[in-house]
Amino acid sequence: MTSIPSKISIIVPVYNVENYLAKCLDSLVGQSHQHIEIVVVNDGSKDQSEQIIQQYAQKYPEKIKAFSKINGGLSDARNFGLDRATGDYIGFVDSDDYVTETMFEEMLQLAEKHQAKMVICNIQKVDQNGKITQKLTQIPNMSEKIDLEKNFSVFSDVSYFACNKLFKKDLFEHRRFKKGIHFEDIQLIPQLLLQCDTLAQTQNFHYQYLERTDSITKTHTEKGLDILKAVEDVEQFFEKSPYSDKRKELKNFQIFEGVYSFLAYLAFVKDPETFYGMADKLSIFMKERKIKIKDIFNYSRFGKNYLLYLPLKKKIFYLLFFAGQKRLIKKLM
Repeated sequence: MTSIPSKISIIVPVYNVENYLAKCLDSLVGQSHQHIEIVVVNDGSKDQSEQIIQQYAQKYPEKIKAFSKINGGLSDARNFGLDRATGDYIGFVDSDDYVTETMFEEMLQLAEKHQAKMVICNIQKVDQNGKITQKLTQIPNMSEKIDLEKNFSVFSDVSYFACNKLFKKDLFEHRRFKKGIHFEDIQLIPQLLLQCDTLAQTQNFHYQYLERTDSITKTHTEKGLDILKAVEDVEQFFEKSPYSDKRKELKNFQIFEGVYSFLAYLAFVKDPETFYGMADKLSIFMKERKIKIKDIFNYSRFGKNYLLYLPLKKKIFYLLFFAGQKRLIKKLM
């Protein structure tokens, strides 16, 4: 008797992406793994996205489940999709990105081969002509099967994107993306990882992240403080997890996500009052966690000093920030 293959639900939140949506959906309906449902959630788009969704839903009724809702943001749209997903596994794809034909087939095979509740693939950034601009290797120098207890450094080293991962659906049984915040991936995905015993990975660059030239320039505001709040939520979950004794890795997570990620955002905040107010919040964050400057400078990711591998301008910004050189920082900005 032939067993029924596992079903994958791919959740695609959509908001005003009429120029990119077709390429995204083409890459999903063309997946080599056939037992999928593509849950497309139109989150109140004001352009032609809804018409494109309906065209694909009519052409591929066996694969595409189309929904439309009032705008609630990325977290709300993903949660909407999760509530309607019927697959054994869950994937997320942003509607202006696209994936390789074999992405979900390979990741499902790895999940079932290693009994892994989370599988990770590599990402490459591409321009609007499909040219690769940057390759982002996620977990170098480790095997495709990762025992989390023995390799818990992964917790503080891995990038917590939702879109380059395949998740066992039961990870979401009591968890959802937090609404009304930015950096929702940093808030939730580490909590899902802490529910895993085993991870699996492929070194293939399946996820194609589009660097758009027409996107509105981001305004960097106090919303960046959501990074620190996200880390705080993870800390609370960490204390109740089976890995709560692994304090070194928790501290490294606080440094990587709470300090370095926050500084990467802070570097683009132009308003001086906002900048220094957020800088003060970071100082409090570090003080409460007893994170010293030497801890940050000595932080290693995948066995390499993180600061040494930063781009020069970012490196200078970080060094000036920790040296308290506000006047020079303003010139750099």
